[in-house]
Amino acid sequence: MGPIQALKLYLDQQVVHLSLEKLSQEPNLDSWLNLLTLPVRPESELAVCSQQILARRPDLKTVVLPMLVQRFPELTEDQIMVIAGIPREEIRHTRAVQDWLAEGRQEGRQEGEANVTLRLLNRRCGLLSNATTAQIQALPVDQLEALADALLDFTGPADLTAWLAAHT
Repeated sequence: MGPIQALKLYLDQQVVHLSLEKLSQEPNLDSWLNLLTLPVRPESELAVCSQQILARRPDLKTVVLPMLVQRFPELTEDQIMVIAGIPREEIRHTRAVQDWLAEGRQEGRQEGEANVTLRLLNRRCGLLSNATTAQIQALPVDQLEALADALLDFTGPADLTAWLAAHT
């Protein structure tokens, strides 16, 4: 029986609506149904559940990993790999993981650039408002780099205001 048939059978026989919490309590779930329960499972069950899915269906690595990333955005790549029981060398070559790693590096670069630029602007222009800080944090890396270069010529907050008006 395929995953869709299993889900239909479960829905026909047991429930009027689908509760992922209740579904997660069912023993020996099909890998696809088990995958559906990852977003609602307690953190203590995620490693075992992920590893059960991947033991039966190794091809679902590129689905399990993004689900864990979505669930735990604060965790590092290594921590997520440990939860899923996926050896780094085994999955690192997949396109989904390469995209995920590149996105993480880009976000880290953008955040670092924003932090340095904001520190320098606070020294050059005085304490920035929350709105201005948020506006600067939202700038893409290339504009943050341009702002960091331009701020060396700023004499005060008016220069920052003019630069933001001209470049955003």
